[in-house]
Amino acid sequence: MDVLIDYMLDPAGAAVVLFALFFGLLMLGTPISVAIGVSSIVVGLAYFPPDVMNFVGAQKMFSGIDSFTLLAIPFFVLAGNIMNKGGIAIRLINLAKLLGGRLPGALAHTNVIANMLFGSISGSAIAAAAAVGGVMGPLQAKEGYDPRFSAAVNIASAPTGILIPPSGPLILFSLVSGGTSISALFMAGYLPGILMGLSVMIVITLIARKRGYRSETRTNFAEALKVFWSALPSLMMVVVVIGGISIGAFTATEGAAVAVLYSFVLSLFYRLASWREYVEALKSSAITSCSILFLIATSGVMSYVMTIAGIPDIIADGILTFDNPLVILLIMNISLLIIGFFMDLTPAVLIFTPIFLPIAREVGMEPVHLGIMMIFNLGVGSMTPPVGSVLFVGCAVANLRIEQIVRPILPFFFATCIALALVTYVPWFTLALPRLLGLM
Repeated sequence: MDVLIDYMLDPAGAAVVLFALFFGLLMLGTPISVAIGVSSIVVGLAYFPPDVMNFVGAQKMFSGIDSFTLLAIPFFVLAGNIMNKGGIAIRLINLAKLLGGRLPGALAHTNVIANMLFGSISGSAIAAAAAVGGVMGPLQAKEGYDPRFSAAVNIASAPTGILIPPSGPLILFSLVSGGTSISALFMAGYLPGILMGLSVMIVITLIARKRGYRSETRTNFAEALKVFWSALPSLMMVVVVIGGISIGAFTATEGAAVAVLYSFVLSLFYRLASWREYVEALKSSAITSCSILFLIATSGVMSYVMTIAGIPDIIADGILTFDNPLVILLIMNISLLIIGFFMDLTPAVLIFTPIFLPIAREVGMEPVHLGIMMIFNLGVGSMTPPVGSVLFVGCAVANLRIEQIVRPILPFFFATCIALALVTYVPWFTLALPRLLGLM
């Protein structure tokens, strides 16, 4: 035991034990929040007596969620669930059909645009994959689209919703990074999110032309105006919430509460949700929010233990041995992509932001730019096996096995990686809007 403790007193040894125990517990099926807490406490015992470590662990868990900003997460989760029940998704899909109807493979383009629109309102890639995929899958099958292709399109485009605001992961990054402006992060997410969607649409166009997937019939002006008018109230929520946050009319938390009220009133107006469905939305939101907050609490313990063990410093020193900033950014991207393959987005943001933030500052990278790059990376990871949450939901909605999707999704994976490289190495895509609006 003394040998193990001495080994963990070395930063490299602490890192090996911490991550080996963490991933080992995950492979045994331990809930990720429990795996984070247990591995952190085990390493922490090398630095504190058991009674002190228990006290410090409880204190860090409490302080980790003692934040007004974090209230935005359950509010945005609830707003997304209400939208899923209240008939908003179908109106956005109709608008997406109008926008993408003249392109080859029109229904696939519609899927992408609908995911971008719905994701920008719900702030959830999983909600977008479920809501949009559930509607578009049968429509594409009826037109002769390969179900595997349709599912791959839905899965690849759903993560645009975590870049285009409002976005829970961006709020988390703001908190973990020490208060990076949420308004700046939200504005910074628009162009990368659109770029991600466009990269998927380029692949769709190439495949659609090869397979002969046709475009939709043209819509006359009166029908187009009717579709746009029907979707306008849903789109206005983005204007109200993001606009209000950007001009300082209210905080991100207050904006999330406004989103809940707006979506609730809108769903009442559409009269497509029953009171039982509202209760189910509340229940689902409570369960999701509790799991996220418990994850944040235990991640607070891990961040503290990594700090006292000096783990971020040795990782930063190792990466910074490369003098070329372009190489350093490439290493960060590859690391985050691999992390995204095996870890869900929320814990990855919580655990690895404190590690990569000092490296980004050292190479002159803006925290806003780092946040978008991280979320983009982890969004790509969410659509890949073995742990991709969006992949699981997209396959479940399409009634397909994961192994049936792996090959069809590869072209989209490579296209989004090219878009990621542009976002990483051309800061303009991320920083143009925040700077234009005077947010940084």
